[in-house]
Amino acid sequence: MPFEFLDALKENWKPVSKAARIGWLAFYVLFLLYAFASQGPSLFIDLAFVPIHEGGHLLFRWFGETLAVLGGTILQLFVPLAIAVYFLFQRQATGTALAAFFFFENFLSVGTYMADARAIALDYVTIGEGEALHDWTTMFIKLGLLEYDTTIGHTVRGLGWLGMVGVVVWLWWRTRPTAQARNNARL
Repeated sequence: MPFEFLDALKENWKPVSKAARIGWLAFYVLFLLYAFASQGPSLFIDLAFVPIHEGGHLLFRWFGETLAVLGGTILQLFVPLAIAVYFLFQRQATGTALAAFFFFENFLSVGTYMADARAIALDYVTIGEGEALHDWTTMFIKLGLLEYDTTIGHTVRGLGWLGMVGVVVWLWWRTRPTAQARNNARL
């Protein structure tokens, strides 16, 4: 059968202790408060994704100019998404939640960068020598969407916030004692 790997999704989730549940949920609430109160264009965790973003440009440049420009964002989003999928198949709720949470957290920085496409006021990193190009200025010009940069950027940021809150709600729901008891009863 070609999709036997999907059988893993029928397995029960691994249990999460009460202490781990409380600790993870507290972490996410505190992080959301920090992110909400942040005054800068990016959060401290975004520094971990800068090398991944820049590596995406290098990786995807082999596939043409458009993918070279988009490659940074593609890899920046792909890495936490791939990790979330891995933990999903391992049936580890806390690992799935952490990776999914930071997948959506990346939408905040991507949206901020998109909204800066016309102003080009943010400091940004580039690899190599020569003229540095703003990814989203380049893409929005190609797509004829430059005048909508702030609308698109704010929408992407909004999706990030919804996703992060959604992940926290999902983790709370998935790890509540009644859900875990039903899970164990099926064993």
